[in-house]
Amino acid sequence: MGTYRQILYHIVFGTKYREPVIIKKNESELYRYIWGILKNKKCKLYRINGMPDHVHILCDLHPGVSLSSLIKDIKIATNVWIKESGLFPEFTNWQEGYGAFTCSVREKETIINYIKNQKEHHRKESFEQEFSKLLKENGIECE
Repeated sequence: MGTYRQILYHIVFGTKYREPVIIKKNESELYRYIWGILKNKKCKLYRINGMPDHVHILCDLHPGVSLSSLIKDIKIATNVWIKESGLFPEFTNWQEGYGAFTCSVREKETIINYIKNQKEHHRKESFEQEFSKLLKENGIECE
């Protein structure tokens, strides 16, 4: 018998001090690079998008990869790549923390659409409001 699993995570992390340094015209390059990291870790990407100050990822986490090591690898690799590429000249670093929320397969399409529509969504709600709501919806007390 094979091993079957589905470990969906909605991951959110931001730029240092939430500075708006992810330039729209180059963001697809960053997202492609993150997708490559996920593929190398045998994780399946369902959707990635974001804003100038943060990134959202919905992916299936391979059971041989820990969540914290995946996020650490994404941040370290993209940090180096961003600085070498010169595509985001104002970028200094990622913030230390992150949000990661497990999702059921029934929520997958809703979350995909939510991530897809980040630009529209943030016309009405700030990152701080969004993140606070995500924490509350997932039963996580904010420090």
